[in-house]
Amino acid sequence: MKTNVGGIDKILRIVVGLALIVWAIMGGPVWAWVGIVPLATGLIGFCPLYPLLGINTCPTKQD
Repeated sequence: MKTNVGGIDKILRIVVGLALIVWAIMGGPVWAWVGIVPLATGLIGFCPLYPLLGINTCPTKQD
């Protein structure tokens, strides 16, 4: 599993995920628990949909 989430994408996923989870904990709708998905993908650095869509936001190494 190669990292395919990087930079601003990673930060946005973590922030949005945490915000949704906090909202769910504070009495928001049940669907707000979906915030676990962007939080996990942001922390792990891998999104399973990205390879299917041909997306990679991680900077590549230049040798």
